[in-house]
Amino acid sequence: MKNIGLILIAILLFSACEDILEEHPKSIASETFYNTRAEVEAAVNAIYPPLHGGEFVSYFTHLTPCADYVYGRGSIGSINAYQGFNTTNIGNMRRVWDALYLSIRNANLVIKHTPQGSNTTDGEKAQYIAEARFMRALDYFFLVRLWAGVPLRTEETMNELDIPRSSVDDVYKLIIDDLKYAENNLPDSPRLLGTPSKWTAKTLFADVYLFREEWANARDKADEVIKSGKYSLVEVIIPDDFEKIYGADVLTTSEEIFYFKYNDESGWALMNFFHHPSDGYKPYGSNWYSFYSTTDNYFYKNWDDNDFRKQHVYYSCDIGLGDNTLLFKKYIDPNGTVNASNDWPIYRYAELLLIYAEAANNANNGPTEFAVECLNSVHRRAYGYNPESPSPVDFEIGDYDKDSFFELVFKERGYETLMESKRWLDLVRTGKAAEVIKETEGIDLDESMYLWPIPISETNYNKAIDPIQDQNPGY
Repeated sequence: MKNIGLILIAILLFSACEDILEEHPKSIASETFYNTRAEVEAAVNAIYPPLHGGEFVSYFTHLTPCADYVYGRGSIGSINAYQGFNTTNIGNMRRVWDALYLSIRNANLVIKHTPQGSNTTDGEKAQYIAEARFMRALDYFFLVRLWAGVPLRTEETMNELDIPRSSVDDVYKLIIDDLKYAENNLPDSPRLLGTPSKWTAKTLFADVYLFREEWANARDKADEVIKSGKYSLVEVIIPDDFEKIYGADVLTTSEEIFYFKYNDESGWALMNFFHHPSDGYKPYGSNWYSFYSTTDNYFYKNWDDNDFRKQHVYYSCDIGLGDNTLLFKKYIDPNGTVNASNDWPIYRYAELLLIYAEAANNANNGPTEFAVECLNSVHRRAYGYNPESPSPVDFEIGDYDKDSFFELVFKERGYETLMESKRWLDLVRTGKAAEVIKETEGIDLDESMYLWPIPISETNYNKAIDPIQDQNPGY
C-alpha cells in the first residue's frame, strides 16, 4: 500500500513537469515557466530532491556517530575518538553543504519568479512561495547548526558568487522571516505527503526558538500545534508496535508532522548503514553495518530494560567485534526488493511534546503541570500505556525542580529520537557535549567538532570568504 500511495504521489510530483516538456518544449525559461499551477508546482517539487538524494546522506552518517549511543565503523569510526574530523569526513560533509545550497537555489527560483505568473491566483502564488520559504528556512537551519554563520543566498543575491559569511543572528533572522511567511500562507493540510503545512512551519519555528533559547516563543509555538488537535501519538501495546511508526509499509501516521518520504523505487540509502547481511532486516543491496553499539555502552546500560523503545531498537549481532555487539533495528525493510521504503522523520509529534516540555520548564523556571503531562504522554507510550491516561510510570511535578526536570526531558528526548540525527545537536546546543563524552567515553572532546569547516568547494570560488581568516575554529 505504501508503494502504491507514494507512486501516486510521485506521479503528481513529476507528471506536471513531463506534460510541460511534451506540450511546451521551449517554455522552461524563467520568464515563461512560472505561469501555471503545473509549472510552479514542478519548480517547487525540485526543492526536495537535493535533500532526499545520496548527497545529503552524510548528514545522517556523520552526525549519528558523534552521539554517545553509537559507534561508527570504517571512515566514520574515527569520529568516536572525538579528536576532530578527518579529511574523509570533511569531504563527505561538503556534499551536505552543496545539497543544501542546491535546495536553497531551487527555492529562490520559486520565490523570485512565482509572483510574475499570469495564470495563478494571488492565493496560489502565496502558498507556493510559502512552501519554498519553509524549505529555505529548513535548509538554513541545517546549515547554521553545522557551520554557524554562512553565506546568505536569497532570491535577491542568488546570482552573486562572492558573498561573505553572515552572522549567526542574521542567518536566524532570515529563517524566522521565512517561517513567519510560511505559517501565514501554507495550507492547513499538506499539498502532498512530505510537503509542509502551516503546522509544520510552526513546529520548525518551535525548534528554531528552542535552539535560540527563546523559551517562551518555543513554548507558545509548540502549544499552537498541540492545541490544533491535528496530531496524536500512535499507541504502542508491544515493542514491535513501533513498526507502526517507522515501518517500511507505513504511508503516514497521526504523529507525522514532516518526514522525508521514500518508497521501494526511490529508496532510502541510509538503510545500507544499519544491518548485517545475516540479519534479514534488509536482504538486498549493500549492507555496510557501519553503526553499532555494545551492551557496555553507557547510554544503553542506563536505559531501563522495560522501555519498549529499547527493546525495539537494539538487537544482538556479532559482526566480528565481540558477542556484546548491538545493531539497530529502528528502521527495517525485510521485504524490500530494490531500496528501503522507510521514511526518515524530521519532526514527529512526540518530539514536539518534548520541545514544549523543555521550553515551558525554562520559561517558567520550573516544570508546569502541562509540561509534565507532555513528558508523561511520551513516557507512557514507551511502556505500552495509553498516552492520554495516567499510568504507573508517570512522573510527578512535585519531585522535580527546573534543573532536574530538564535532565529528565533531555534523557527522554535522547531515547525518543535515537537514530534520528538529533542527539549530537542536542548535546551541543545544551553545552553538554564535552561533559557527556568525558563521562561516557573518558575522552576530552576536541571542541573543533562543535562545527564543521567551511568547505573548499565554497572557499575556492567565493572570494568574499578568506579560507584562513574566515574559517571556523580549529581548521
